[in-house]
Amino acid sequence: MRLRYTAAPRLWQFLRRRHWTFRTGIVILVALVITLILAPWIAPYDPAVQNLIARLSPPSAEHWLGTDHLGRDLFSRLLVGGRFTVTIAMVTVLLSFAIGTLIGVVAGRVQGSLVDEISMRVIDVLISIPDVVVAIFLVAIFGPGYATLIASLTVIGWTPFARLARGLTLAINAQGYIRAAEVLGCSRSFIILRHVIPNIIRPIAAVSFLRFGHKLITVGALSFLGLGVQPPAADWALMLADAQPYVERLPILMIAPGLAIFVAALSVTWIGHGLEIEARDGDSGDE
Repeated sequence: MRLRYTAAPRLWQFLRRRHWTFRTGIVILVALVITLILAPWIAPYDPAVQNLIARLSPPSAEHWLGTDHLGRDLFSRLLVGGRFTVTIAMVTVLLSFAIGTLIGVVAGRVQGSLVDEISMRVIDVLISIPDVVVAIFLVAIFGPGYATLIASLTVIGWTPFARLARGLTLAINAQGYIRAAEVLGCSRSFIILRHVIPNIIRPIAAVSFLRFGHKLITVGALSFLGLGVQPPAADWALMLADAQPYVERLPILMIAPGLAIFVAALSVTWIGHGLEIEARDGDSGDE
């Protein structure tokens, strides 16, 4: 019971000490995630049910955002469609974060070795290849789908994390406590887990939020091109693609999913921007 009364004030104090962009982004993101989680219960209609008689209906009391070209409720599809886009982007960023951080830290701890040189050359090659090119290549081989989309975005996505983790690790290697741990005979894995990763996690977390916004837009672009989520599943980018022929007749068909992608990407970008400012300036207050 005591925890219930102290958790809210502590959370409020934590948010007050954060940069305003972080606060704004976290509020929008939490509201968005809660909405997407509750989407099956909030959605007034089944997003897959067609009603050709009511196709391309304007917003009304019955259909708050109108209906699409197949008579499906746009508001229901908007709620459910975000679950696919956000989930794919989140899984991709988490995998990229874990793989890139591990490779970057290991390469930084063995600077100048064969492992470091190979890792950096692989990163130099992969980082020059656009995500869309890799996605098209993998889809051509394995076919479209969730697994292919996540794999294609992860293949390239880990490289920025690895570069950043390596650079931060090289800076930490020169610190006195690292040399003291080495003199005391601490193992390389202990130094990485106990001293390196805890000191680099904050700036990498900031980059992960910024990359999440980028991945969110990339997932939408790939689905728009037909390389991601496949019909009849509800997806924001697919909704944009389907709305193209009818945008002059019913602009809300394109405005609604486009605005949803924009708000989701903006929220995580603001969170990452706030964390980046705090990591750079060492200040958790407003600027």
